[in-house]
Amino acid sequence: MLLLVSACTCISSFGQSSESSSVFEAGISVGPTNLLSDLGGNAGKGTKFIKDNNFPATKLIFGAYLTYQPNEWLGFRLALNRGTLVGDDALIKGKGGLEEARKNRNSDVRSRITEGMLLAEVYPTVFLEGDPSDVVGRIRPYGVIGIGFFHFRPQGTDPLTNEWVDLQPLHTEGQGFAEFPGRKEYKLTAFQYTLGAGAKYFFSEKVNLSLELLHRTTNTDYIDDVSTTYIDPSYFFAHLSNAQATLAKRMANKSGSVGAPYGPGQKRGTSTNNDAFFSINLKLGFRLGRGGNDYSQTRCPVRF
Repeated sequence: MLLLVSACTCISSFGQSSESSSVFEAGISVGPTNLLSDLGGNAGKGTKFIKDNNFPATKLIFGAYLTYQPNEWLGFRLALNRGTLVGDDALIKGKGGLEEARKNRNSDVRSRITEGMLLAEVYPTVFLEGDPSDVVGRIRPYGVIGIGFFHFRPQGTDPLTNEWVDLQPLHTEGQGFAEFPGRKEYKLTAFQYTLGAGAKYFFSEKVNLSLELLHRTTNTDYIDDVSTTYIDPSYFFAHLSNAQATLAKRMANKSGSVGAPYGPGQKRGTSTNNDAFFSINLKLGFRLGRGGNDYSQTRCPVRF
């Protein structure tokens, strides 16, 4: 009879051990962020990769998040972030190559963003750990993939007053004008795809610190309000009030800083490359509690 009870206990314990311990984690994040768009960049052809990052344009992005981990190797994160993205052709160091055309364009942008993201986190080294529930002192590398939406508000400096001006209402490339049917007025909310990687260190069962790099590829080319070609300024006066048209004319074409001014039809941006941005986040996390069963409580009792 005693052996039967012992066997039943063992089977029950084994069944429970197959259930992963779940945990919620809440935290905050902060770190530098940079825009990878038509504006700014470095020598040669402009790209949307980190090669064209301008460090003087670095700003901070702040956030808060909530993560649910059904087990130790997988997590689902909901995050909300606020920050500013900056791009400036004046930061380009001309070396006589393709970057000279961007430097001569002489445009700049400041775009405040609010983003919401749903991310999946994968911790592959958990499978190499003897007891995944024993997290204290561990360093866990992880990969990140996800989607999100963000709201942005591009502004540029008025060369006359040096004040920041909202760019979307000015239709700087004829967006929404009947004369340019292929250029729809862009929305200030866009979609993004996120890839990243990081590492998490556990100070205790409750507190951890992570450092991660997140790269966002977006479905808009207008975070910087630059995408296609210059238009004839007369179209501004045909569609906008006189005051708005005068401002749009100044903001749409600020070229001529290091060369001849650009004219209607000449290239202003590259419409085939949507804008991107990245951030390096320092995350402070707090585990709120654990459900399920501890991995360590899986041994069968031995009785004689």
